[in-house]
Amino acid sequence: MNIKVMIAGCLALLLLSKASASTLRMAFNADPISLDPHEHLSEGTLQFSHLVFDPLLRWNKQGQFESRLATKWQRLDSRTIRFYLRQNVTFHSGNKFSANDVAYTINRLKISPDFRAMFDTIDSTSIIDDYTIDVHATTPNPLLLNIMTYVFPMDKTFYKDQDQIIKYGETFASRNVSGTGPFTLVSRELGSRMELKRSPAYWDTKSVGNVDQIILTPIRADSTRLAALLSGDVDFIFPISPIDIERTKRASGIQVVTLPSTRILLLHMNQNRREEFQDIRVRKAINLAINQSLIVEKIQKGYATPAGQLSSDRFLGYVKNLKPEYDLAKALELMKEAGYEKGFRISMMAPNNRYLNDEKIAQAISAMLARINITVDLKTLPKAQYFKEFNNKTADIMMLGWLSDTMDSNNLFEFIIACQDVETGFGAYNASEYCNHSIDENIKQANREMNPERRIRLLQQIEQAVYNDSVVVPLYWQQLTWAAKNKVRIQDIVNDQNYPYLGDLVIEDE
Repeated sequence: MNIKVMIAGCLALLLLSKASASTLRMAFNADPISLDPHEHLSEGTLQFSHLVFDPLLRWNKQGQFESRLATKWQRLDSRTIRFYLRQNVTFHSGNKFSANDVAYTINRLKISPDFRAMFDTIDSTSIIDDYTIDVHATTPNPLLLNIMTYVFPMDKTFYKDQDQIIKYGETFASRNVSGTGPFTLVSRELGSRMELKRSPAYWDTKSVGNVDQIILTPIRADSTRLAALLSGDVDFIFPISPIDIERTKRASGIQVVTLPSTRILLLHMNQNRREEFQDIRVRKAINLAINQSLIVEKIQKGYATPAGQLSSDRFLGYVKNLKPEYDLAKALELMKEAGYEKGFRISMMAPNNRYLNDEKIAQAISAMLARINITVDLKTLPKAQYFKEFNNKTADIMMLGWLSDTMDSNNLFEFIIACQDVETGFGAYNASEYCNHSIDENIKQANREMNPERRIRLLQQIEQAVYNDSVVVPLYWQQLTWAAKNKVRIQDIVNDQNYPYLGDLVIEDE
């Protein structure tokens, strides 16, 4: 009897192995702008990095750190963590992975315009041996491990002497890639198609993932993307328009997975471009004239949470009593007090395929501002074109979504609120061009404060100051919604940061 059971088990394993190789056809609303993992600090870049590279460590669904290229780590003191690296790992080029690649990657992150604000807090690395490396912070650093989730080791030999970082530029690193991740890049037509195949030398042989090939087709229009899933042309899509979620849930053979997220959507008001925005009464009036709850109810159909601050309630900087306010009468009164009763005309730009319903939301905001006599000349652009304009601060008001990958308020503050500093990377996404040096000092102090209670007070003080000064217009924290065929077990690999771990995805036999 035992022999029969053993034989049956072996046959089952053979059948499983024969069925293991699967192709995933997915349609997302956009694809990564560049192959360089350090060119853009964006969701698309980090999604791509989790496919082709591997991080030292990553977040699991319980919000805990999970080992990847670092098998374990040890805090030596308040400034230093020692990482023990995985052995017998090769890059897609065939080069061996070692501590030299980690040191090289961290040094490159320190000079990246988009990442240096975080990595400016890293002083140096010390290579102990081929598979042991110490990372030293400039000061005591409570977020050193969190920051290391951004380290996707690059192939030092492959990129050597051709690793220049140019935003929206044509470089070797923006067109070529060698990582240690589960997939290798086969072909790429920007904005049209990307094909990847599973790396035969991938180190994680314990992964249950059975996807052998990925074909990504970026589809901008929500209705077209959903139609592709319902017709069977693709297996997995993101996002789904809120207006279509209930219909999708009722579709035969389709599953919908929704998770709350800490991604905040907000508006920047450029104080250097517009003298009016230098007046706190005008900034406050704009905040009061925009009805976040109505946007969430009517446009997002409840699949978001109205925001009155940047920090979500999962972050240490969250201040419980800072709620979204809508008061049109008070907004008109403030405009009159500021001398702008008759209003003025401004320019506004937003993407039309980056955030869920971004174009509709921008149009609704334009209509809301018209009620306080601010005429908005709105222009929307596809993601790839929009962020070039955002980088140049082309419009008076610009839309931005931000997810703190360190799962900490200070990531929001140092990138979005801090005074712009090219050398440190502070304020890299501060399109308001707002600058408050006392806030900056608190941001820097929070980056080195090891006492949890004092750090909470610092972060909440920053959040309150940003609110008091009406620096930006927080809109909402979005929910993430994916849909897939029932055979695609996306519930196991999606997360609230929207970096699906596709290397671990299982597609069941039909």
